[in-house]
Amino acid sequence: MSWSAYRRARRRARQAWVILALAAVSIVGGFAWFFSAGQFALAEPAPAGPSEAPVFDPAWMKPVVPVHPVPGGRALDALDTLPVKGRAGKGGYDREAFGQAWSDVDRNGCDTRNDILRRDLADVVFAEGSRCRVSAGRFHEPYTGQHVEFRRGQDSSRAVQVDHVVALADAWQKGAQQLTPGQRQSLANDPLNLIAADGPANQQKSAGDAATWLPANKSIRCHYVARQISVKAAYGLWVTGAEKDAMKRVLGSCPDQQTVRAR
Repeated sequence: MSWSAYRRARRRARQAWVILALAAVSIVGGFAWFFSAGQFALAEPAPAGPSEAPVFDPAWMKPVVPVHPVPGGRALDALDTLPVKGRAGKGGYDREAFGQAWSDVDRNGCDTRNDILRRDLADVVFAEGSRCRVSAGRFHEPYTGQHVEFRRGQDSSRAVQVDHVVALADAWQKGAQQLTPGQRQSLANDPLNLIAADGPANQQKSAGDAATWLPANKSIRCHYVARQISVKAAYGLWVTGAEKDAMKRVLGSCPDQQTVRAR
């Protein structure tokens, strides 16, 4: 091969490498766009929803006095103070053991269900001629993380329910049988133990504890478990071993999560 032919071959080889390098940069850049700002941007998950839920509005709610004050500090520390026992028998459980449903326990003139709807919903509309009866509103539902509209009606009301964070049947099997009727009524109507929630999610939870049911919206789980611990501490209830383990697993991702108190 002549010297001139050799130089031409070298030049063509360098050009080929430059073209390959530019192509590689374009491909890498395309993938970066695709995964960060391109096609996958269309499939980004919806906002996770609230990480906490409201407890008390002193403007129009009055506190319900629990059996014990909710301890301050970390929920993990409060969990370690709760007794660990097996479930007691469910025999004798009846909703009426916790008093009339949705009583006006705080004596502010409105029943508890409407108090909680007013607390948790935005853009609340009251029924004509009433300062208590909530007929419409909307909220960022905590258990699913979805935006939900509430409309009072024979069928539509069931779409939004007021959940007992510590289910009453669960409480009955973990110490509430030893409470007085008045203390059980407070437990059933304490705003600390109540959250407006998606009806189907509430039905799915039923009487489950943290070992058998947690909200699908993971952003609320730390608050939810801390709230259960706070309620159980406030009313002298215990946890099962499986329940405590489940609570610790949740709080392992948020070890500084505080207990939940009316504020």
